[in-house]
Amino acid sequence: MCQPKSCVWVFNGGCKGFPSGVFTTRELAEKWIGENHLSGILTKYHLNIGVYHWAIQQGFFEPKTEHQYQPNFIATFSSASQEHYHYEEGLGE
Repeated sequence: MCQPKSCVWVFNGGCKGFPSGVFTTRELAEKWIGENHLSGILTKYHLNIGVYHWAIQQGFFEPKTEHQYQPNFIATFSSASQEHYHYEEGLGE
């Protein structure tokens, strides 16, 4: 569960690299996604910690090579362990 001020829900549609919406609750995000018939992924992000360090802290990832400690790797890191949901034309899959 996302406690107040501890996380946000970010929607990424299509192949774009930038989010098209950021919400304080999953319910608000899903309402917007449905009303606009959007396709994409809604992902929960914890505040004040990067995904790379969050995944390490949670035990979902452990860097094993020098490359995995490099800034470019950390900057582009994503984790399938983050809570996320897929939508097609506004409907959850």
